[in-house]
Amino acid sequence: MRIRRGLRQRDLAEAAGVGHDTVSRLERGAMEGMTVERIRAIGAAVGVLIDIVPRWNGGELDRLLGARHSALHEEVARRLTAIPGWTVAPEVTFSVYGERGAIDILAWHAATRTLLVIELKTEIVDVQEMLGTFDRKRRLAKTIARERGWDAAAVGAWLIIAGGRTNRRRIAAHATVLRAALPDDGRTIDAWLPNPRGPIAALSTWPSADGMRRMAPVHRVRAPGRGATPRA
Repeated sequence: MRIRRGLRQRDLAEAAGVGHDTVSRLERGAMEGMTVERIRAIGAAVGVLIDIVPRWNGGELDRLLGARHSALHEEVARRLTAIPGWTVAPEVTFSVYGERGAIDILAWHAATRTLLVIELKTEIVDVQEMLGTFDRKRRLAKTIARERGWDAAAVGAWLIIAGGRTNRRRIAAHATVLRAALPDDGRTIDAWLPNPRGPIAALSTWPSADGMRRMAPVHRVRAPGRGATPRA
C-alpha cells in the first residue's frame, strides 16, 4: 500500500508518527517489540485497518465464541416470541446499494407496523465500529423488511451485550458515547416491547445464559502457600 500510494518509508513514518526504522522493520515482518498502537498507526496512515485475531486449538476459539453468540441469540429470540404480536426472523442477510451484512434478529410487530433491529454482542472490541455497523443496519432496516412484506412505520434498535464484569467495565468506559447513540435502557425497552409505539434506541446487558456459563466457566487459580502441600 505504501508503494501504491507513492510514499517512501520516510514519508510513511512521518505520517504515522513513528521512526523510519520502525516502518522498515514492520515491512520486513520484524514486529518483535513493537506495540500494537504503533503497528495500527502505520496501517492507518495508508488506510489499512490492522486486526488482531486470537487463535486457540485451531478453530476451537471461533466455535466457542460462536456457541456463546448462539446461546444469547436463543434466549433473546425465546423471550421476544413469548410476547404476543412479535414475529422473529433470525440472521437476516442483506445487500442494499452495495452494502452487505447480516442482522442478528429482525423482529416485526404487525399491529403497530413496528420493526425492531436487534444486535447481539458477547464481547465489546471496538465501540466506534460496533455503533457504526449497527447504525447502518438500522438505517437500511425498512428497505430490508420490505422484501418480507413488512412495511414499517417505525424502526426500533436494541443493542444487547452479554453480561459480565469485562463488558460492564467497557460499557462504563464508553458510557457517554454509547448513551448518546442509544439513550434508552433495559427498563425502557421492557416497557416498550408489549406495546411498541414509535422508535426506540436501547442498550442493555443480558445476564449470561446457563449454556454460556457452562461454556466459559471462571476458575480462580491460587498458588499454594509456602507451607502448604500441593494437591496431587
